[in-house]
Amino acid sequence: MKLKLLLFAFVLFLCGWKGKTPPPAKPKNIIFILADDHRYDFMGFMNKVPGLQTPNMDKIAREGAHIQNAFVSTALCSPSRASILTGQYAHTHTIVDNQAPLPKGLKFFPQYLQKAGYNTAFLGKWHMGNTDDAPQPGFNYWLSFKGQGVYYNPTFNINGKQVAHKDSSYISDLLTDYAEQWLNSLDKNKPFCMYLSHKGVHAEFQPAKRHKGSFKEALVYPESMYLTKTDTSKIFGALPVHNAAQPPMNPNMKDMPQWVKNQRYSWHGVDYLYHGQIQFNDFYRQYAETLRGVDDSIGRVLKWLEDNGQAENTLVIYMGDNGFSFGEHGLIDKRHAYEESMRVPLIMRCPSVIKPNSKISEVIQNIDIAPTILNYAGVATPVQMQGKSFLPILKGQKTDWKDKAFYEYYWEYDFPQTPTMFAVRTDRYKYIFNHGVWDANELYDLKNDPLEVNNLIRSPEHQAIAKDLRDQVWSWLEDTKGMQIPLKRISNKRGDHRYRGTY
Repeated sequence: MKLKLLLFAFVLFLCGWKGKTPPPAKPKNIIFILADDHRYDFMGFMNKVPGLQTPNMDKIAREGAHIQNAFVSTALCSPSRASILTGQYAHTHTIVDNQAPLPKGLKFFPQYLQKAGYNTAFLGKWHMGNTDDAPQPGFNYWLSFKGQGVYYNPTFNINGKQVAHKDSSYISDLLTDYAEQWLNSLDKNKPFCMYLSHKGVHAEFQPAKRHKGSFKEALVYPESMYLTKTDTSKIFGALPVHNAAQPPMNPNMKDMPQWVKNQRYSWHGVDYLYHGQIQFNDFYRQYAETLRGVDDSIGRVLKWLEDNGQAENTLVIYMGDNGFSFGEHGLIDKRHAYEESMRVPLIMRCPSVIKPNSKISEVIQNIDIAPTILNYAGVATPVQMQGKSFLPILKGQKTDWKDKAFYEYYWEYDFPQTPTMFAVRTDRYKYIFNHGVWDANELYDLKNDPLEVNNLIRSPEHQAIAKDLRDQVWSWLEDTKGMQIPLKRISNKRGDHRYRGTY
């Protein structure tokens, strides 16, 4: 009898033990937040801009990873966004400017996530080729607007329906409102990917009303803003004091490209920016204030994750689509291959994968975003993607990784003052080939010349370095089938054969 009882108890024990199955793993969610024209060092924790407030960006960097050497392969809205979505260089996906139409058959990473069971959403600025605000493949939920959009009272295309907003509604806040609504509608047991694409901080900058006038600190002008001896004190104030942490500025004006000198007094130059529509100081302050609206949006998204128990298992990525100049070399805007243009902010948080306060020094580019997101979701990198997943780096694992970033920009009809250029950046040097103009090419020693003002292209002791980097640029273009500039017929908005090369 005792033996039967013991056997019965043992069977019950086994049944009870087998019944305690582990809880199902939480879905691997993804939130990708993209800002427009946000330069790499304009975040509070970078300590570059006194008084700049970005507490939620700071939070992601503190609780996750700061990718310190993040670069775009083209510093222009449409090409960079296409590279993020496709994992390809601009000469491969062929969205080489802000007007080039999308080629047939181009595949975006959310399409692969959908096939893997993800619920996907796009909210915000699409601005790519001929598609305007029309819903695109790969997204279960779609919200966008035409072109660059407007900061106040926008009209959205929501799943094919035009929805207008009034009462001084602000675009960064509205996009976040809709993002929260979509997140609240989800089955939390299924994975999701939300792509939140802000208009901020694209010019012409307009901050939310609550942030207007909030940036009152003295401005920090870059030293390379004053490459010539012209009297700028009447416009900008006192000359900047040299930063003792970097080598003295030693400008080589002889070999500075003429197109850079000429652009100083132009639409994209500090002496006549936007043809005199706004003064530089106001331009600078409004940028910092507009950025606060984007940071507020990030904070709301992070709070939703925490309130809904999704913070641990959600990969949050914040990035800029390209950088932005604030006076360096006398320039504003982007497009060129200098640091402030091709370098971008990139911060990520996912407590289940990334250790807090991680500093990632490897070279990461926009073409690497799609493979990394797919890798996190358990989806293999498609063969046509030229980027590579850096998820192992985020996990702290050793991996064979690239040590340079390649760059391309193609001349635009609307902004002819900036030439086509190709470049390569290593941890020490940057080589820039200015294509199609009778002008100097460029070589900079980033260690001894971080301001990129002493062009070493004629330096006898640097000729071997210049030749090697030049050869690397052309080898990269050959290997990736980029030797032909992808020209495309675009619409003629002025209806005049003299403009835009249409006919």
